[in-house]
Amino acid sequence: MTAEPSGPAFSVHDIPFSTYGSWFGISPVVAQKTYADDLHLVSHQNGMHPVLRFVPLDPTTGERAAPRVSATPGLLTWNHGRGRIDLAYESPDTVRLRGEGLGLRIRAAEDTLTPFTGAYFFRDPVDGSHVYTSYETGRRYRITLLSGTRADASGTEALGSADRGLTVAAAPGGVWEAAVEELDSARRPYASQTTFEQVVTAARNTFAGFADAVAPWRSRNTPAAELAAYVLWSATVRPAGFVTRPAVLMSKHWMDKVWSWDHCFNALALAPGAPALAWDQFSLPFDHQDESGSLPDSVTHSEVLYNYVKPPIHGWALGHLRRRLPQPPDRAELTSTYRRLERWTEFWLTARRAPAADLPHYQHGNDSGWDNATTFDPERVVVTADLAAFLILQMRELACLADELDLPDEAHRWTRTADATQAALLGQLWRGDRFVARGALTGNTWSSSSLLDLMPIALGEHLPEHVTTALAGRIETHLTAYGLATELPSSPHYLSDGYWRGPVWAPAVVLIEDGLRRGGHHRLADDVSTRFRTLCEHHGFAENFDALTGTGLRDRAYTWTASSYLLLAEAHELRLASPAARTSG
Repeated sequence: MTAEPSGPAFSVHDIPFSTYGSWFGISPVVAQKTYADDLHLVSHQNGMHPVLRFVPLDPTTGERAAPRVSATPGLLTWNHGRGRIDLAYESPDTVRLRGEGLGLRIRAAEDTLTPFTGAYFFRDPVDGSHVYTSYETGRRYRITLLSGTRADASGTEALGSADRGLTVAAAPGGVWEAAVEELDSARRPYASQTTFEQVVTAARNTFAGFADAVAPWRSRNTPAAELAAYVLWSATVRPAGFVTRPAVLMSKHWMDKVWSWDHCFNALALAPGAPALAWDQFSLPFDHQDESGSLPDSVTHSEVLYNYVKPPIHGWALGHLRRRLPQPPDRAELTSTYRRLERWTEFWLTARRAPAADLPHYQHGNDSGWDNATTFDPERVVVTADLAAFLILQMRELACLADELDLPDEAHRWTRTADATQAALLGQLWRGDRFVARGALTGNTWSSSSLLDLMPIALGEHLPEHVTTALAGRIETHLTAYGLATELPSSPHYLSDGYWRGPVWAPAVVLIEDGLRRGGHHRLADDVSTRFRTLCEHHGFAENFDALTGTGLRDRAYTWTASSYLLLAEAHELRLASPAARTSG
């Protein structure tokens, strides 16, 4: 009935079916860790909300069928015996459906309706379409039957509890088609001269072009690269609400935000092949920088949160980003970015550095991005070595930028402040074989079994050799068959699904791999890279992974995991092609 699948196959249980620019996806995931029996149209405007439920029907019995669902980047299919239903995106706000041998009930995700919840359902007398209005998303969802028959429409104009839905079908041996649109208030009646096959072909070609741009280096040595590209492509939304630029959400499952360090990894992965999109990813949180210079904790369609922050890895990221972009930002853009990064750095040196203190502090584990790491068990308001290390890298990047912008006095100031901060880091928190944390209020010091304590390896070539060597040795003890455990598996605090108290996380892997390589520990860096790439190739792109089994945990379609795979896979391919790249960082 339609073209054969093309591109990487994936499970919609793990990765939602969506397209670049869309604010909705097709998925069984209807809430955090909540999976429905049927696929739903799930919107991410005003939060995550299942809006429509797709129920395949056996035409001989009229009962719910239990088809097998398969997906590739351009086509989602329900297969059941001799019947099937296909779904493809015609545009970011419109999906097309076609069925043969199966009917389809398109019903409201919830049966209840109050003045403040649920979907109101009616038939539009203008064009005969059926429309759901969703209180939760603030949008409308219009269903237009293109061919076949409307077998049943129930619950139109109903209030209170009712089954609201439209059933579409076709005569035996026939084919039905329909379009579902997400719209704001009204638009002209749906009309398209495009066949279903053309819709599928266009969707496939659009994704293929993105994959070729973002991962042109992919080969049999990097078998998950195309699927990683799909995770990024399908999680991208067009500007709307507080999202000021095209944005790669962390996921189109429940982690549907841009957090203010996650975005850096997506920017780096996209830079060579999609430079404008990459720059937008880096810049988006800075669009919401407040008067103190702080970046928000997160940004999404309908909210910007400032109650926490995220670690200042932005100088580290910007240095790599500028080297990876095909063309550097122009002087005006670079000047604006310099001033934004300067304000973000001053925030840490003023609002987060106590009087007479040399080093800044976190106010909670959430500020570090490692929400519940054991480093924060003794106290929460803590001076940590990772924070100082990231800030040092940021100040060194500011010095480079100031030099390029012909601001020599500012370049010298940033270099002096970076040197003084590094001296304080080594003088106050280094204990000969490890870094310790210190309570910002009590002055108490302690060490932990968290990988967070080893993150100053990100300083790479800037660290004394004996410090780098000691950190590398400790990092190696965190390596399992599946990568870097965020808590030593031998620790009494280790938890297999303990968030930052055990599982493998992509950002730690990338930062550590980069620091090891810049610090001259190439063998260990290769090992870290290989284990993480293998983990993704066998277990997908989850938010994090069980360090002892490799099982994907939490949200299963996380973009910074996919981006981290792309970064490490690309570097691996380049090292294979050019042995000299092995030692060039």
